[in-house]
Amino acid sequence: MADATLHDWLQTSLGVYVLQREQCILDEAVSDVFGFNAIQVFLPELEALRANRIPNKITVCRDGSPRLRADPEALPVLTQSIDLAVLPHALEFSANPHAILRELDRVMMPEGRVIITGFNPHSLWGARQFFSRGKPAYPWCGHFISLSRLKDWLSLLGFEVNGGRFWAYAPPFASERWLQRWRFIEPAGDRWWAVGGGVYMLQAIKRVQGVRLITPRWSRASVDKVLASAVRAGVKRSEYPENKVIQLMPGSRPPESNAS
Repeated sequence: MADATLHDWLQTSLGVYVLQREQCILDEAVSDVFGFNAIQVFLPELEALRANRIPNKITVCRDGSPRLRADPEALPVLTQSIDLAVLPHALEFSANPHAILRELDRVMMPEGRVIITGFNPHSLWGARQFFSRGKPAYPWCGHFISLSRLKDWLSLLGFEVNGGRFWAYAPPFASERWLQRWRFIEPAGDRWWAVGGGVYMLQAIKRVQGVRLITPRWSRASVDKVLASAVRAGVKRSEYPENKVIQLMPGSRPPESNAS
């Protein structure tokens, strides 16, 4: 990951167009997630956790100006300690996205929420990346991951996808004027071309299977022996009752003992 170069692209008209829309969508997505610890991995230029009310928040990245500088593939975080994790474009600019997801699976609490954003290869932005192959320009030098592939990866790790959306339907023009002319396509794309957005957001929950009680295998002889012991114990208790209950008729009084 080279945050400095990506940071430069985020200052361009196209980068601002993506960043502003992504900020609004993430604000909405994290606002109703609760817990104790939240983490953002990569892209410190984006405040992905600003609308969340979890008390302990931290941003992790290799470079740039994060609160914690660390390798996303080896997070200095306790196992099963994170309630919310946001990964804005962390996978497509990593040489080993599988390692990031495995590390994410380690640190997430059961029923924890994961939010991932990425560029959609099956869009006009993906077409631009295809014709820009071999050029070290951001974001086209990244490895765009399709939504279906990302769902498969998360499913293998035990995550259940429960939501998502697309945006950035306008062609990836470098000119601010042309981007403004294509602003009308955003609401139209949500309705008529939902899977054609240049950027997607995916939400998932970490599911953990419940503990299954393994009972001993009872043989017929063992069952008969246990039942016989229970019957004998019941007979002994009936022969020597501990408490004797006297039924009283309505309005009657209990028998009085004669004083000696």
